[in-house]
Amino acid sequence: MTAIVDALIAAFRTIFHPKMIALVLWPMLIAAGGWLFLAIVFWHGWMLDLSGLLHAVVPASWLANSWVAGATTGLMWLILVILLIMAVHLTGLVITAIFGMPIMVEHIGKVYYPELEKRKGGTFAGSVRNTVIALAVYFILLIISLPFWLIAPLALILPPALTAYLNQRLFRYDALAEHASPEELEKMAGHASAPYFILGVIAGLVQFVPVLNLFLPVYMGLAFAHLCLGQLERVRARGD
Repeated sequence: MTAIVDALIAAFRTIFHPKMIALVLWPMLIAAGGWLFLAIVFWHGWMLDLSGLLHAVVPASWLANSWVAGATTGLMWLILVILLIMAVHLTGLVITAIFGMPIMVEHIGKVYYPELEKRKGGTFAGSVRNTVIALAVYFILLIISLPFWLIAPLALILPPALTAYLNQRLFRYDALAEHASPEELEKMAGHASAPYFILGVIAGLVQFVPVLNLFLPVYMGLAFAHLCLGQLERVRARGD
C-alpha cells in the first residue's frame, strides 16, 4: 500500500505542473460533450433496450406489480446514468492514454527518475494492441455482467471493478513502454499486479465523484506512471 500512497501523492504534486494542467480538461470535455449529445438523441431507445433485457431476465409476474415496475424503472435510469458516466470516463481514459501518456511519462522520467535507463521495449503498435485487447475484454465482461446490475448491491460493485481492470491494463503498458525492455514489460505485467488493480479500483470509485472525475484520467495516468516507474526502478535495483 505504501507504493500506492506514494504514487497518489506524487501524482497530486505533478498534476499542477503547467504541462499537466494543459492535459487535464480537454480529454474529459471532449468525452463528456460527445456522450451528452448521444444521450440526448438515443436515451429513449436505450431505455427500451434495457427494458427488453429486464423482461428477459425478470419473471413477468414480478413486473405486473406496480411497485416493482416503478422501482425497476428507477433502477433502469440509475443503470443508464452509471453506464453514461462509465462511457465518459472510458473515452477520456482512451484519449488520455493515446495522446497524454507519452507526455506524462517523459516529464516524470526526466524529473523523478533521471537515472532510469530507457530500454524502449514498448511500441506504438504494442500500445494500440494493448488498448484493443483491454477494451475487448472490458466490453465482454460488461455484457456478461449487465444482468447482475439489476441486483442493487452488485450495481454498486461491478462498475468500479470493471473500471479497475481497464485502468490498470490501459495505463500499465504505456507507463512502462519507454523505459522497460520487452522482457521487463512481460515481467512487470505479473509483478506486483495487486497494487495496479488497487490503484485501478481507486480510479473506478473516483469516476463517480462530480468535478474530481474531470481530472481523473490525467491524475490516474500520472499515478500509474509514478507507480510503474518506481516498481521498475526497484526491480532493477534488486537485479530481478
